[in-house]
Amino acid sequence: MNTASPTTPARRALCAACLRPQQTCICRWAAALPNQVEVLILQHPMEVANAKGSARLLHLSLENSLLEVGETFDAQRLQALLSPERRSVLLYPDTEDASLGLARPQPFDPIWLEEPLRLVVLDGTWRKSRKMLYLNPLLQALPRLPLRDTPPSHYLIRKAHLPDQLSTLEATAHALAQLENDINKYQPLVAAFDGFVAQQAGYVRRSV
Repeated sequence: MNTASPTTPARRALCAACLRPQQTCICRWAAALPNQVEVLILQHPMEVANAKGSARLLHLSLENSLLEVGETFDAQRLQALLSPERRSVLLYPDTEDASLGLARPQPFDPIWLEEPLRLVVLDGTWRKSRKMLYLNPLLQALPRLPLRDTPPSHYLIRKAHLPDQLSTLEATAHALAQLENDINKYQPLVAAFDGFVAQQAGYVRRSV
């Protein structure tokens, strides 16, 4: 017997891959690129249901990626994700952060480009990513890869706090191009992101 109230809205069916309602599915934008550098995306829980977030599209677009959700990660689980089979590098500014009591990290050494690498990406607002770094000492110990001389962001649907801030997807695409020394390989990923942004902007316009 159906006991649901006539006024209770039916739950919308979700896409099993992108976890969005099927009518707003973003899977068609997935680029399916064979990245040489492994990507580990650590996503803040508040980003999971954010329709403007780009981490899920990034994960779907890279053949060699893993997405984990959390703020404070179990140390054993995080250590396993950072297995020594690859050298892990954190995509994050390489400056010290006195407000969090964090010392200046180990700089990225170009000689590591000859080794198997893992790019660790924090998906969250600037404030949330700083907190994730503070709460997980294993992340603090990683050498960092900062982005420099990046082009303007295409992330027109979300406000940036600084002019040079990029979406998680854009920052990762630029980092992979830098680490793999191939400026063109990840252009399809950026193009897919443009389609995703246009789709989301269309929903916003129709809701106004």
